[in-house]
Amino acid sequence: MKYAEIYDGDSIVRLMIRVYMDGKKMDRQTLSSEERDSALSSIIEPGLSEIEPITAKEIRNRKRKKSRPTHITALKPCRTELKPFIVADTETILIDNVHKPYAVGLMMVRPGEQINNLMIDTYFSEDYSRISDSFEERSTLVLYDLVLRISRIVRREKETLTIYFHNFSRFDGILLLKHLACHHKDKRYTLKPLMRNNRLYELAVYSGKKMLFRFRDSLNLLPGKLSSLAKNLCPELGPKGSIPYEEVTLSNLVSLKTSLLDYMKQGILLLGGVMQKAQGIYWVLYKEDIESKITLSSLALSIFRMKYYDSKNWPIHIPNKNEDCFIRRAYYGGHRDTYKPYGEDLYYYDVNSLYPFVMKEFPMPGGVPVWHGNLEGKDLDSIFAFIEAYVVCPKTIKRPFLPHRDKKNTLIFPTGEFVGVYYYYSEELKYARGLGYIVLPISGYLFERMESPFNDFVSSLFESRLEARKEGNEALAYVYKIFMNSLYGRFGINPKSTTTEVCDENRYKYLIRHSELIFGDMLSENNYIVAYHSNTETGSDYWNPSKHSAVQLAAAITASARIYMYPYISREDCYYTDTDSVVLGHPLPEEVISSSVLGKFKLEDRVMKGYFLALKSYFYIAIDGTNVLKYKGPAKNQVYPEWFESQYADPSRTELVPVEANFRIDWHTLNIIKKDTLVKLGIKLGAKRIPVYHRDVWVDTDPIDVKDLSCLDHIGKQIIKSLRNDVIQLQTEKNLLNEKFSQKEREIAERYKEMKSQFDADKNTDTDKRMHTTEIRTEDVDEPTDPTLDEKTKTDEDF
Repeated sequence: MKYAEIYDGDSIVRLMIRVYMDGKKMDRQTLSSEERDSALSSIIEPGLSEIEPITAKEIRNRKRKKSRPTHITALKPCRTELKPFIVADTETILIDNVHKPYAVGLMMVRPGEQINNLMIDTYFSEDYSRISDSFEERSTLVLYDLVLRISRIVRREKETLTIYFHNFSRFDGILLLKHLACHHKDKRYTLKPLMRNNRLYELAVYSGKKMLFRFRDSLNLLPGKLSSLAKNLCPELGPKGSIPYEEVTLSNLVSLKTSLLDYMKQGILLLGGVMQKAQGIYWVLYKEDIESKITLSSLALSIFRMKYYDSKNWPIHIPNKNEDCFIRRAYYGGHRDTYKPYGEDLYYYDVNSLYPFVMKEFPMPGGVPVWHGNLEGKDLDSIFAFIEAYVVCPKTIKRPFLPHRDKKNTLIFPTGEFVGVYYYYSEELKYARGLGYIVLPISGYLFERMESPFNDFVSSLFESRLEARKEGNEALAYVYKIFMNSLYGRFGINPKSTTTEVCDENRYKYLIRHSELIFGDMLSENNYIVAYHSNTETGSDYWNPSKHSAVQLAAAITASARIYMYPYISREDCYYTDTDSVVLGHPLPEEVISSSVLGKFKLEDRVMKGYFLALKSYFYIAIDGTNVLKYKGPAKNQVYPEWFESQYADPSRTELVPVEANFRIDWHTLNIIKKDTLVKLGIKLGAKRIPVYHRDVWVDTDPIDVKDLSCLDHIGKQIIKSLRNDVIQLQTEKNLLNEKFSQKEREIAERYKEMKSQFDADKNTDTDKRMHTTEIRTEDVDEPTDPTLDEKTKTDEDF
């Protein structure tokens, strides 16, 4: 019964049992088939005889005894004061293409206290030259003393402290993780890295069961470049400055010491100022300390639960494993496509806060989901659900609406016949049916249609942001903006992730045998790094997702956003779209344009001419002469306006270009390295849509046509078998009738034009006749009678 939804109606035909034999391979005896069967029977049969029958009801009751919450709870403010924290930075130099620290620094930041450069402690590698002639050892001592300094501060403060680095996840954190694993054995530290999908979110350091301190990434709380953040939040601290990294060598470290340390200290000062200002803003507004959260989305969720969430009237359901796995297949991103590769005199529009607008205005799935294994005969309009459905998209739809993932996991919007391998939200299926799709629901989870619980949250923040901008407070406006846009993604956080552990040999041996291993390597004696997949459907580890996951909300929000954008995406003059933006050949009507109204469009740019070759790969010249270029890929520094012109002329063109990867992480060794590689530079032609040519010039694209029924289970096959032919026949007849109707409309329109043209000509003739009446009568010419004269004198309105 645990996975009843997935295997509804299926039968178990075979049970496989794997038995491991202990001992070395050379000592194991080869068993005959009779000996093997006898050994297995002696193991299995006694166990089977001891098992008592368990009813389905008893299983469900046992599941209810688990302590996992069934819905998200509201929060009350718990802290009475803000916590101090530490900010730090690391500067490195390349030795044999590996980044090695030559300087580190840190500063204690207390809420409300003014900060300055004199508060910063620094450690410089060349100051240890009397101790060691080896730069490798001096570099290690720099980090060693940094950790010791942090330990002393923790003992003095008598509380756990958080140390922030900007870009800790992909740089400083990797250096510290390796250093702590290899060089602090005498302190007997236990390391607990929090890592998801190759991003190190936190590195907690324990002594026994007590956490001493933890390293975190300020970038996860305040996304953006430090220089830009400082300009918005604390401009009085000055600019970040720069140093010529390529000119810093081991031989000139001593001579450059002052300038290098000054640069690092300014970075630490700005980081301290940015974090202190943000901490104060959130505390004044929401009585929430950012020090208690790892990411901005978790902070946004806490504030929502504390100030805006009505858990009594709108409890947000937390899906169990079956529900999460099913609904997550209906969780897609934004609609992103390139339609026309080149255009002139275009309009580039962005939506004001698309996802917050959808969160506020669209209904959301509420209540506890109810599973329906067979939706045959159910009226689609009567349900509000996440559904596995059979879908047919006619080839006449040139801008398809429903998403589909191909075998390469690329999100495409195709025509054709397919089953929602990744399923759909009922509201987008209803919308698709109105466009001409055939939609047959198969199975799904039914929810209650409820007014959005995010109305007050979005309205309050958006109004506050506008007020802050009116007052010229760009720092506060920035905080409101990133906060408002960070909530929805938290509900959709994927429980399946990559987990990385630093462990001893026993734990290492256990993980390589009992987990979906990615890699495992020795860092030092009895210290191993292991990466494996966690929370997988097939993995042996237990299900342990986020306690605040509600993927049904995230999936509903992104689907509703695609519905909202489709009328603009489907226009014939749409060149390019990317989630919340469109490039059009003609302007939008004035009633949908505003730079200050939630959900309306703002004109981002007027485009003189532009090349839109692929997603995140475009170049245009704005009407003011500005060049705007975007290219996503490792070779982005090799792309120039001329490249887009050449690529448009020959879309299949590729070239090998040298690329420097200055900060590549080698996860096996925990080194950050510089690596020069050759990269094929080009565009993926035909990955999402098929190019259309006119006289060898790329002018348009057509949708990909697919046929994928591979994921139908036997119930789905029965439903499709009984209804598919009838529905397709009805739809074919409907399409033929529509085509005939359209043809008649065209014929009537043409006939109208002919009649109007004839009427205009006859009217002119009548005028001429009246002008020459005297002359005609003088000549005594008989006027012919016209039986259709009454028809000719009708007005345009009569036609």
